[in-house]
This record gives sequence, C-alpha cells and structure tokens, in this order.
Amino acid sequence: MKLEKVLIIGAGTMGSGIAQWFAQQKVQTILSDTNEEQAKSAQEKILSSWKKLAAKGKFSQAQCNEFEQRLSLCTSNNYPRDCDLIIEAIIEDLSIKKNLFEQLNQLVKPDCIIASNTSSFPIKLLCEDLPEQRKKNFLGLHFFNPATIMKLVEVIKSEYTDEKISSELYQWFDLRGKKPALCKDSPGFIVNRVARNFYGEPLRIVQEDNSKKMQEVDEVLREVAGFKMGPFELMDLIGIDINYSVTCSVWEAYHREDRFAPHPLQKQMVDSKRLGRKSKRGFYSYE
Repeated sequence: MKLEKVLIIGAGTMGSGIAQWFAQQKVQTILSDTNEEQAKSAQEKILSSWKKLAAKGKFSQAQCNEFEQRLSLCTSNNYPRDCDLIIEAIIEDLSIKKNLFEQLNQLVKPDCIIASNTSSFPIKLLCEDLPEQRKKNFLGLHFFNPATIMKLVEVIKSEYTDEKISSELYQWFDLRGKKPALCKDSPGFIVNRVARNFYGEPLRIVQEDNSKKMQEVDEVLREVAGFKMGPFELMDLIGIDINYSVTCSVWEAYHREDRFAPHPLQKQMVDSKRLGRKSKRGFYSYE
C-alpha cells in the first residue's frame, strides 16, 4: 500500500498528534480544522515539538526540517481531492461526522480510503448513508494519545470494508513501528470497552471531588499495579469532556448496563468546565 498524501481533519490534541506522526513517516500530511486559528496553533505546537526533539537528539535537525516540509494546513472548504487516506478526528457527534463523510464522498477520488478515529461509534453506523463502493473503502483507525508515542492503532472494519484494505493498512502500520490490532466493529472496540472500568471503578471508589483520595488511587495504580498513569491523571490528559462523552456512548450502546454507566462526578466536572489539562483544571490543578 502506498500512502503518499494524507489529510487529517480535526486539529485537536489527537488530530495534531496523528498529523505529526504521519509527517514523521515520510508522508505528505495536511491538517485541517473548521477553526483556522486552532489549526495554526496545532501546527505551531508540532513545530515546537520537533525543535525540542532535535535538541534532545531524538531526531537530527535535517530530519525535523524534512518533517516540517511535509506538513501543511488547508481550510475546511479547500480539502484536496487526491488524498490516499483521510482520517477524521473531530468531535464525537454522530450527525456532524456523517455530514463530513457525505461531503468527502462528493469530493475525493473514488479509491481514497476514509477512516474515522472515533472512540465509540460503530463504523457501520458512520458509513451507512454512503454509496456501496465508498463503504468498501471506509474503516476505523483509532489512535491513542499521544499518537506520536502510543504504539497501538485499532484497525476496525465494518461488514462493508474491503478485507484487502484493512489487511494492507495493518501491514503498513506494523512496518512503521505501530502495533495495529484488528478489531470487531463493536461499541468501544477493544481498549475503550476495557477502559470503562479503569475509569469507572476509581470514580465509584472516590465518589466525590476529593483530590487527596484521587491522588491515592493514582499512586496505587502507578506504584503498585505498574500503570504509567493513574485514571484521574489520564482523564485530565485526555480531556474529561471527551472521556465522559465516550463513556456515555458506550453505556448507551450496551443498553445502559450498570458496569458502563457514567459517574455523576464526570458530568459535574464537564458542567463546571473543569476539563483537565486543557482548561488548566480538572481532577487536579495545572495553574
């Protein structure tokens, strides 16, 4: 499989991380967002990251210069038509995603692969309104934050997806140091289904907005269980709003089974705009 030009739609933390990783793989990478300032800010952060990596000796300055040349921005009304792969990494809103895919269907070349980085929506549901040929080239590619470091990529094919495409993408990622996993098209796929308990049980243990208790739980899971981050630290990094949205989506998909239920504290944090690191305050303070 040749992936020479990739478009990433959505310049949030995940989208910008995916774009940075692809640019490092000698792929022409285009990053886009409906908010042009967000896209420019994401590009600046990526360039800053490469400068820091060069200073640490992780990459040479020549390599970072090449990465920079491969990364560009485009507006949402100027998507290129000749991309080999498009990855959607926007808000977890079903109607917004489906509208985007319909727009792309009218725009891009017939053999372009369209993928969603969705955390929870079934791939079959996302592509159900597209023509049959487009459905064959549609699948899920779920990266994990930070996308430049985390090796796992969930490759999710629906009942419509061409087996050859999912297999060749699996090999493409594997050759470039990722650890792809072929997943069934089920709510939450593998990691987000398993992770609901990683977040949910600590929330039920703590029960309230108590940073001391949260710190104790995080320390136990780090120091004793061997996790790199505790659940409250990780929710702050991901974004409590994103984590809550995924939890609600998986819960609904499993007919509101108690084991997947969101905790009231999650909603409380979202309602009060305490979203984690990006808002400078979540379960912990980052002022």
